[in-house]
Amino acid sequence: MSGVVHVNPYSAGWLRKGFPWVYPKEVHGRRPRKGQRVDLQDADGTYLGTGIADDGWIAVRVLRHDDGPVDRDWLFGVLDRALGLRQQLFGPDTTGYRICNAENDGLPGIRIDWWSHYGVVILDTPSLAGLVDGVAAWLTDRLNARGVYLCYRPDSRDDRKVADFSPPPGLVSGVAASSDVTVLERGLRLRARPSDGPDVGVYSDMRDVRAWLEPHWGGTTVLNTFAYTGAFSVAAAVNGASDVVTVDLAGPYLERAEDNFRANDLDPGMHRFIESDTFDVLDRFRRSGETFDRIILDPPSFSRTKDGRIWNSKKDMPRLVASAARVASDNGWLVVCSNRGELSPRDFRGLIHKGIAKAGRKGQEIYWGGQASDFPWLTTFPEGRYLKVGVFRVFS
Repeated sequence: MSGVVHVNPYSAGWLRKGFPWVYPKEVHGRRPRKGQRVDLQDADGTYLGTGIADDGWIAVRVLRHDDGPVDRDWLFGVLDRALGLRQQLFGPDTTGYRICNAENDGLPGIRIDWWSHYGVVILDTPSLAGLVDGVAAWLTDRLNARGVYLCYRPDSRDDRKVADFSPPPGLVSGVAASSDVTVLERGLRLRARPSDGPDVGVYSDMRDVRAWLEPHWGGTTVLNTFAYTGAFSVAAAVNGASDVVTVDLAGPYLERAEDNFRANDLDPGMHRFIESDTFDVLDRFRRSGETFDRIILDPPSFSRTKDGRIWNSKKDMPRLVASAARVASDNGWLVVCSNRGELSPRDFRGLIHKGIAKAGRKGQEIYWGGQASDFPWLTTFPEGRYLKVGVFRVFS
């Protein structure tokens, strides 16, 4: 049974523009129970949409702005439209991609990633769990999914713990993958682990950035920091980089990076893999005088080093860029990335420019990019445009 939520005029105005959220302070009266389907109305009782209520930092996620039903046909229609875009974008040389990008594809709080023959359904909140069976049925019907996994990705503003979420993460339909799954990214072979969703080992939102860099690796020396499982390292080595150094604080990720090298018929022994803090490695190269033609800086939004230091983008990004600029060869490139949606492109550029100047270098922005095309952002939802990537040529 649906409830009714009355919203204030500010929220009503945004809902009429297609905005997919209602915040708690915009709700008149008592908030509905989490997971309840609700109709949204303004103070005069005018219908504004239908959504799912939550008890977190968002009060209602809006599924429809018209007065149609929220049923299987509606869900399949939303997902068919999302899949249609991906079928236009990708051929057989790309088998790992995002099928549905939450609010930006009409399913607020629900992301669906596809890894060869396995689907991973990523929820922002357990309040949306009532839609999971329908999504799994669609993945099986439309894509013959061998298995579908459920996982959660709560917002940093949500103080609830995934361990308390129900249903628990894990396989929800089909059979589990018996090992890592090989997926293709424009012909590059990368190993994904669907059971570890959402972080399966491949960040496909960086695909377009790797594609732009593809012609520019040949004969270069490359330093890939915060490397995770090494997709940038593999792309560089496959496309002719002469020396690739892959750095991450986590040894298991580096082992997976080496596995990705082998998957592409590359000998990991011909390159270097360093388990260490990025700042320590950059300082070591500065002291030794070793420089690099291409340096990738893709730090996480949040991380904690072994000695307890916490990464903060606004505080640490200029220091990181400066440290990298000091070990960049003359006319070398810094590839600097941030997935913090709340950090504006203007502020992000400012942090980078500050870091280059701190190193006593000059810089030129030669490329600006963002998330790949299977991560579209809705024009009425600018929050969906989160990834920022700049390539900067540095010189003395």
